[in-house]
Amino acid sequence: MREESGTGTDRLRELRADCGECFGLCCVALPFARSADFAIDKDAGKPCPNLGADSRCGIHTRLRQKGFTGCTVYDCFGAGQKVSQVTFGGQDWRSVPGERARQMFDVFPVVRQLHELLWYLNEALTLPAAGPVHADVRRALVTTERLTRLTAGELGGLDVGAHRQEVNVLLLRTSELVRAGAGRGKNGGKSGGKKDRRGADLMGARLRGADLRGADLRGAYLIAADLTGADLRGADLIGADLRDTDLTDADLTGAFFLTQPQVNAARGGSGTRLPRSVGRPDHWTAVC
Repeated sequence: MREESGTGTDRLRELRADCGECFGLCCVALPFARSADFAIDKDAGKPCPNLGADSRCGIHTRLRQKGFTGCTVYDCFGAGQKVSQVTFGGQDWRSVPGERARQMFDVFPVVRQLHELLWYLNEALTLPAAGPVHADVRRALVTTERLTRLTAGELGGLDVGAHRQEVNVLLLRTSELVRAGAGRGKNGGKSGGKKDRRGADLMGARLRGADLRGADLRGAYLIAADLTGADLRGADLIGADLRDTDLTDADLTGAFFLTQPQVNAARGGSGTRLPRSVGRPDHWTAVC
């Protein structure tokens, strides 16, 4: 299903957060509310009390125990270091005028959205079945990368939603091409089951051992669903809500448009088979 040259994988690695090159922007710019994911309320633009002067989290190894599960599933797709080191040339929000700092906080989520699109576009280029649209994908990739390097003022006025819609047309076509060759049975015939579950409400659904090969699960609500042992090979998981989804022993080999934050939000174990583009979360229980 995927190219094995490694070039696409290398590009995806560049879209991972490098906290050492960031000034803790996600810990300041973003708001959160007291809930099962966060132990306290915090307004946008206000530093988290756990953020140290060195821009590192003081409870990083104990976030879940301290009630900050939401922090363990978040990923900026490399936007933090882009804004810190490129957009603002290495300026720390602590050392600039308040108006400039607020501009950093406003720009950060914009670049984060663009970097997420870069993730999907780069992954599309690793999928041979999407070859018919690769030329268009490359053009969209160049355009999106150029947008991430606009000035802070230009980024502040960018209609990122309109750009997302343009890119989504390509991602939808990519999905159609890839899934057309997925979901095949052992004898080459199509596997059974309903495959179009785009945006479906599957919260708490009992899908243990379900055959979801080549399924369209874009934007599906799979919160707390039981997907133990399910076959998700070749499924489109873009935007699927996997919070507390049980992926124990599930096979996600070849599943695409799956991001690290989605995997981090789910539950799984050593028997869960994942695409090469994402890693196994440290907090997953080691199930044999």
